[in-house]
Amino acid sequence: MKLNKLTPNFAVADIRQTVQFYSENLGFELVMAVPATQDGADTQLAEDKEYVYAMMQREQVELMFQQQDSFHEDISLAGNEPVGASVSFYMEGKDIEPFYAGLKNRDIQVSDLKLTWYGIKEFYMKDNNGYILGFAEETEK
Repeated sequence: MKLNKLTPNFAVADIRQTVQFYSENLGFELVMAVPATQDGADTQLAEDKEYVYAMMQREQVELMFQQQDSFHEDISLAGNEPVGASVSFYMEGKDIEPFYAGLKNRDIQVSDLKLTWYGIKEFYMKDNNGYILGFAEETEK
């Protein structure tokens, strides 16, 4: 099997709150959302619908979010694991310092921005579901 890309699918407590968190705080845009009726997909969240799935994107990074009960139903191996993670999702990019400064002014749990021994500026944060996101920028050597 040839692998082409990796797109994490996060089990979340609330699709609408998660889409709002990622768009307002991290600059992700909604690609599509599937209503609970599962009779199609929307490119914008409608006020009168409940959603079970959303895909969001920022530049080359795609993330999927699935309502927790739907996630456990579709992915039986997940069992009844809680929302949140013991893994971090690490993203590389440019201009980390202004991005970090913008997040520090919000009510978000964010680690310190540091320069690692291997020459990468990085920090970590928790999203509204408890998932850990890492952001990194390679420094000039």
